[in-house]
Amino acid sequence: MLLLRETDVRALLSMEALIPLMEEALRAYSTGGVAQPVRLAMVVEPHAGYLGLMPAHLRAGRPGPGPRIPETMGAKAVTFYPRNAARDLPTHLAVVLLWDSATGELLSMMDGRLITEMRTAATSAAATRALARKDAGILAVLGAGVQARSHLEAMRAARPLRQVRVWSRTPSRVQRFLTDMQPHASAPMTACASAEEAVRGAEVIVTATSASAPVLRGAWLAEGAHINAVGAPRPDWRELDTEAVRRARVYVDSRAGAFLESGDLLLPIQEGAIGRAHIVGEIGEVLAGTMAGRTSARDITLFKSLGMAVEDVATAHYVYTRARERGVGQEIDFH
Repeated sequence: MLLLRETDVRALLSMEALIPLMEEALRAYSTGGVAQPVRLAMVVEPHAGYLGLMPAHLRAGRPGPGPRIPETMGAKAVTFYPRNAARDLPTHLAVVLLWDSATGELLSMMDGRLITEMRTAATSAAATRALARKDAGILAVLGAGVQARSHLEAMRAARPLRQVRVWSRTPSRVQRFLTDMQPHASAPMTACASAEEAVRGAEVIVTATSASAPVLRGAWLAEGAHINAVGAPRPDWRELDTEAVRRARVYVDSRAGAFLESGDLLLPIQEGAIGRAHIVGEIGEVLAGTMAGRTSARDITLFKSLGMAVEDVATAHYVYTRARERGVGQEIDFH
């Protein structure tokens, strides 16, 4: 069994390689190439934590553009502890296991924190490429943590940015974000005093917060905007108000997951503001060409990302293959 630490994963993984890999993983999921149950989720009280268990089996690479993913099987165990942000600890921690799908032999165990960080942003980039206007270049980022940083890198790859606006409930984190990221942003970055200031007139919006109540309001959205909603992974949490969801053409990574886990969608449905049919489709269907994406320059599009095991397993297989090629990692014998 090959043990890969976060430093190993970081050396082997790039956003440039990961975005097309996520496009292919999403296409595979939405065209029947993946066996994947909805994640098993457990709330960890009284610590306001969350444990998710996420297995997937990619049966075969799918036809079409992008990298072909060989058959592979794996699982991620991930914890989400929002209070860690105040402790200067990662809010998400994870480990990914990879097996030989023909024999059940354990091939690798690798750190999953960085995989979660990067594949989430790469998936948002895939959705942005598919749904945002081609000329979209004003980016608003709500949040200033790990996912905000990774999403800035991913959004740079998805669209040529002209301006980046950043807001967080903790202004000191915004200043640290700007100091650290401005050299890599390739566009002017601005700290905003409010979420509304960041969002009004923005053409691409990323919500990457630990909020359980709305931080983005539909009244602020400009026509033609695209939203990547990344936080709020529980059915009673939301980052977007009902009006933001009602105004948008909504796409998800997984219908099954969205109808069980996404408070951003379930709460407006419970209010009677939208029906289940308001979800246009899965982003993998758009990438596969079986579902329409943006229909006009005036559409507001929303990609609600909950994260799927197929994204983690495809990424882990890529990392494992490169590690074997380069002789990276530590061999461990359990026998």
